Amino acid sequence: MKPLIRSATAEDHPAIRALLEHEHLPVSDLDSSGARFLVACAGTQRLGAIALEVHGEAGLLRSLVVAGSWRGRGLARTLVKSLERQARAAGIRELWLLTESAAGLFARLDYRQSERTAAPAAVQASGEFRTLCPASARCMHKSLA
Repeated sequence: MKPLIRSATAEDHPAIRALLEHEHLPVSDLDSSGARFLVACAGTQRLGAIALEVHGEAGLLRSLVVAGSWRGRGLARTLVKSLERQARAAGIRELWLLTESAAGLFARLDYRQSERTAAPAAVQASGEFRTLCPASARCMHKSLA
């Protein structure tokens, strides 16, 4: 069964939080960050998620997670591409992210390593950049223009 990618609802948030916690990804600011989630579903099962924080014409891609049983099937790529379409439709011209474990995936999707200090000030002011992701996380960037 091919998963359906859709905007997350409040009903999806407990399952998304559980997926993120299982992978030791940040969850402390999910309710306050203003992140817009997409969720991948098969029936009532949530298989993965990704979020977008909007900071003017820049976006912060965050919280990409795929359930272990669905890894290696292209779901992460599908989630990223869906988020990129959503970001373009919202007028976002560039996406930024921090990752400790998925730099290879993002490089294959045309994200380039950047210095954190190169990110727009609003992105740098996000909780993800300020406190949630360690300094060892790689900063990556992609132009959507």
